[in-house]
Amino acid sequence: MLLANRKVAEFVGKKRGKGANGQRTFVYRVHDEPNPDKLATFRSFITRFGYSFRAEGGKSVAREMNRLMAKIKGKSEENVVSTLAIRTMAKAYYSTDNIGHYGLAFDYYTHFTSPIRRYPDMMVHRLLARYLAGGKSADQETYERLCEHSSEMEVRAAEAERASIKYKMVEFMTDRIGSEFDGAISGVTEWGMYVELEETHIEGMVPLREMTDDFYIFQEDEYAVVGRSTHRKFTLGDKVRIRVARADLARRQIDFSMVASYDFKTGKAVPLVDGPDKKKAYGRPGGGYSKRRKK
Repeated sequence: MLLANRKVAEFVGKKRGKGANGQRTFVYRVHDEPNPDKLATFRSFITRFGYSFRAEGGKSVAREMNRLMAKIKGKSEENVVSTLAIRTMAKAYYSTDNIGHYGLAFDYYTHFTSPIRRYPDMMVHRLLARYLAGGKSADQETYERLCEHSSEMEVRAAEAERASIKYKMVEFMTDRIGSEFDGAISGVTEWGMYVELEETHIEGMVPLREMTDDFYIFQEDEYAVVGRSTHRKFTLGDKVRIRVARADLARRQIDFSMVASYDFKTGKAVPLVDGPDKKKAYGRPGGGYSKRRKK
């Protein structure tokens, strides 16, 4: 599939001299280079799992990323490392301006064939048929507008898919209030930690204002929160045990309470113990961050 997509893009995209057979308008699937700062943070983060990432820039980063994905396949840290890798990379989109596909390390790439039939695929088919028949280059401005629209619709479709999945997750958890499960921290923000459960991959949030052992401070560069008094640290990928606190279908939200974390080296559970100065640290009963949760 990847080879077919690349070869079709090369066939149409490569210049063939001047005139009608020169540069031709086409629909490419493009992917820009990652942000250097995000890449540096990712490189530092994966060392905690024993991995290294030596590539600094260019196509070597894409090749190194592919090698890393092969190494983590089937391992416990696969989900968190692959998720962070996706966040590190730029978003792919459709365009008539070919900048290459950085993630695949291809100079030319399109969506000619795929398991899911998309409208961009149909545009590619029509343009290919046009050029095979000897037709002139299509209007670039028209197709660029169609590419922008397709990219926007792709984002909306992904958001709708996530919303529907989240609804069913919340519905599933409504009968499991009070139950405990093991999971891994899948996201860290200034208002809470997102935890993905091992068995079901259902995700919920542990609000920092409800952490009873300390006042936790968000450290964005380390994807972590750290206790102000105890210096206890929760970071992306940590194994934890949670209790289901709330499941709100109307808001499509699941709240967890933290029960324990698992020591990275020994695997032993370290339970949370209520801190005597927690109320004082937050400044008010049940205090904490008042910002609205996002994801």
